[in-house]
Amino acid sequence: MPSIEKVRNIGISAHIDSGKTTLSERILYYTGKIHKIEEVKGRSGVGATMDFMDLEREKGITIQSAATSAEWDGHSINLIDTPGHVDFTIEVERALRVLDGAVLVLCGVAGVQSQSYTVDRQMRRYKVPRLAFINKLDRSGANAERVTAQLKEKLALYPIAVQIPIGAEDRFEGVVDLVGMQAVYFDGENGEDVRTAEIPAELAEAAKQARARLIEQVADVDDVLAEKFLAERPIAAEDLVAAIRRATVAFRATPVFLGSAYKNKGVQLLLDGINAYLPNPTEVANHALDQNRNEESVTLTSDANQPFVGLAFKLEDGRYGQLTYMRVYQGKVGKGDFIVNCSANQRRIKVPRLVRMHADEMEDIDSAEAGDIVALFGVDCASGDTFTDGRLNYTMTSMHVPDAVIALAVEPKEKKAAANFSKALGRFTKEDPTFRVHRDEESGQTIISGMGELHLEIYIERMKREYNCAVVPGRPQVKYRETITARADFSYTHKKQTGGSGQYGKVAGFLEPLPHDHPTGYEFVDDIVGGAIPREFIPACDKGFHEAMKKGPLIGFPIVGVRCTIDDGQSHPVDSSEIAFRTAALMGFREAYSKAKPTILEPMMLVEVQSPEEFQGAVIAQINQRRGAILSTEKHETGVRALAEVPLADMFGYSTDLRSATQGKGEFSMEFRRYAELPKQQREAMILEFRTKRDKESGAQAKRAAG
Repeated sequence: MPSIEKVRNIGISAHIDSGKTTLSERILYYTGKIHKIEEVKGRSGVGATMDFMDLEREKGITIQSAATSAEWDGHSINLIDTPGHVDFTIEVERALRVLDGAVLVLCGVAGVQSQSYTVDRQMRRYKVPRLAFINKLDRSGANAERVTAQLKEKLALYPIAVQIPIGAEDRFEGVVDLVGMQAVYFDGENGEDVRTAEIPAELAEAAKQARARLIEQVADVDDVLAEKFLAERPIAAEDLVAAIRRATVAFRATPVFLGSAYKNKGVQLLLDGINAYLPNPTEVANHALDQNRNEESVTLTSDANQPFVGLAFKLEDGRYGQLTYMRVYQGKVGKGDFIVNCSANQRRIKVPRLVRMHADEMEDIDSAEAGDIVALFGVDCASGDTFTDGRLNYTMTSMHVPDAVIALAVEPKEKKAAANFSKALGRFTKEDPTFRVHRDEESGQTIISGMGELHLEIYIERMKREYNCAVVPGRPQVKYRETITARADFSYTHKKQTGGSGQYGKVAGFLEPLPHDHPTGYEFVDDIVGGAIPREFIPACDKGFHEAMKKGPLIGFPIVGVRCTIDDGQSHPVDSSEIAFRTAALMGFREAYSKAKPTILEPMMLVEVQSPEEFQGAVIAQINQRRGAILSTEKHETGVRALAEVPLADMFGYSTDLRSATQGKGEFSMEFRRYAELPKQQREAMILEFRTKRDKESGAQAKRAAG
């Protein structure tokens, strides 16, 4: 295995249909990992290597991230291909959590699209340096310069073009490498023969100017190159490569590569760029929390001789039991070793089998070292658990899990499939933290919730195929939230005397609104002075507020965006207890909530619609009918792109309506953007409906009790 300096852990991320999986397939082919290229929607029915699920091959989309490893020019590349669809965003989150670098793929025609924003946000969240690959330059309307400009305008990146195209659209032949100042062509049936030549005469001047611009841009973000540039000393290719690498690893620049994965052009140079510009594991700062020192932050070193630390970032229920994907951050782990799960009460586990993944195939290995991404068999754990060799008690921060925005009531079609139904739900919730299941106590229904219609549709289809359990879905339900818009005070005394020791607790304070985009949607502030409430009962007050926020009185949905402050109270030497203060806080919250001008929030989606220009009016009219607000419209070579913010509640059935209005030529993508206040009319109607339903259920319960 190459030294750790020659290891690259990278992910491929992009908007839907930008060509991620096609690019991954070419990478596997050129690195000798596969011997035949298969297309995402290939006629052979085989499908791309990284889309190994039948559903992925049928629909032509990536649903699960897939891991593999390959060798290129003496470097070992661990590669994760991620889904582009926002419904499977957790797959991107968990991949980026454990990666050191990424390739952001953009369509040469559409450029920066709605999901590109999400992917960029995720890369920033986990501080992942990236290269940009402008794909599909063989297509009509492709324009590399325009897309590079969009990286700066729309994503606020600092793009530096390291190549310019030779030809455009159907005459796209290759690229000019501005670092080495040579033309590069991709010959052979599958573009496997890389040929370098003199830069074509008609591009010589443009290439000279582009290189001068490249040097100038890099000098702006790298002090070492800036010195040479200002001193007007000659700048060699090696100086430029080293400077671009430093700027990329430090998040100061994003090198831009060009090509067409489908036409087998530009992929080998991108692989060279991954080796040259993306960081190795030793150049990335990874932190853990020391549980023995009050969660003090410690920096991990990518050294095989240090005590072992690894993070389980993805689970899969495979043919041979649970498969746990793990990134090794420090030390080494071997088959037969004992490791300790620091996130689950120091549980000691033996590693029965260690494998390196290649999509759904696996290769047994004896050991893994710092910087490796491997999988373990037969280890029972949860996604986000930290493992050590027992010498350290560290935990690592887990990935960000977005809230669900849509829910469905589901039940098995046949009663005899109930056991398989439960088994399937148990497995899917363990594998996917954004897929949630709960039982509605009032209706007795099983409710599944997730990131979108497609997300839930895929799981329903998987239950049918993998568990032979056909499911009857109910009507989709939007995940609304309740919140407050004004400050309100509370002072509540909980007193209970029923013989023996009673219950007594008094809590006073106030509620005030938090911004809708607050990361947790809840804050607890302890302003108690002078021991008005004994210290041991303060956590009980926090628990009481938490409990009160689970279900709001307006429409029965969770409450968010509230800061709860306690500043006074009273206790009794005998009757005060944890339960008394928890109840007092819960009732105090409810008392103040009704005075704090409560309202309802609904999920708003960022919707991007693309259609031919003649249907622009119809597309905008449809968005307006769905209470949408147009944010921008933009004309490009292949039609019009409209960006809008639309309530999720009004997006059901939109794909059918859009197809009808655009003769099947329109397409759209959407992602969750924020929560916004529901208009007054809809709010009042929902509150009335909830009260009527609740009164009916109460009446029915009273009848049953009387009968």
